[in-house]
Amino acid sequence: MKQPFLMAVLTFCVFSQYAFSQETVENPEKYTAHNKGKFYVYWGGNRESFTTSDIHFKGADYDFTLHNVEARDKPKGWHVDYFNPARMTIPQTNLRIGYFISDHYNVSVGVDHMKYVMYQNKTVDYTGYYPDRGTYGEAIAPGQVLLTEDFLTFEHTDGLNYVNTEIARVDDISSKLFKTWNSDKVQINLTEGLGAGILFPKTNAKVLGKERHDDFHVSGFGVSAKAGLNFTFFKHYFIQTELKGGYINMNDIRTTHNSVDRADQEFWFLQRIITVGGIFKI
Repeated sequence: MKQPFLMAVLTFCVFSQYAFSQETVENPEKYTAHNKGKFYVYWGGNRESFTTSDIHFKGADYDFTLHNVEARDKPKGWHVDYFNPARMTIPQTNLRIGYFISDHYNVSVGVDHMKYVMYQNKTVDYTGYYPDRGTYGEAIAPGQVLLTEDFLTFEHTDGLNYVNTEIARVDDISSKLFKTWNSDKVQINLTEGLGAGILFPKTNAKVLGKERHDDFHVSGFGVSAKAGLNFTFFKHYFIQTELKGGYINMNDIRTTHNSVDRADQEFWFLQRIITVGGIFKI
């Protein structure tokens, strides 16, 4: 009696082990099921919008503030420069490298290469003083100036460079919405993140006809938040779209060749970003 029973138990165990092994081989865990330990990198472009700002200019013989100054970005459009190593800094770009510390959270460092251009020939209010009022074609009325090129040009076009660190959460929404979805072929992820960093622009400014400063300079700090969608194809390649907004405080902007001359401003920004990238384990 014991022998047939033992044979039956042994047969069951062998069969169960065989069946489990077959299931494991036929239905292996998907590569996209876990993110911990993966690196990623992406590259792309952006468009930007900025709020108005008060810009304060100060030097040896002037100290004035322009109020509610408007600015725009300087888009390149779809262009080969995004992929030309010698001209990659000409468009508005985003570069980021990150590492997943868990399945849902990653930390990253990146550069948001934005461009900020003050609108010319706009009438704005001003307070303060500067020499030779009226000689730049700027005098309109008491307390107002026209932003002529002789009076002022002001751009962060060699980069309103926001060098920042982010922590972001990523959630696979495709597998949750569709139980039979094969995320190793196409995966749709929702991502949100918070970031902070420094502003490292190369400001192109000409104030009251003075020779401009022409070098990179740490000018302030920024904080930001983002939300986006990530579309990953065949485990390793992705397209990511983001909306990213934040606050920039630039309290030490170099403006002219004279180190005494400075400017400061603060404003809010919004980026619309599209990037391409890869995700992998080393």
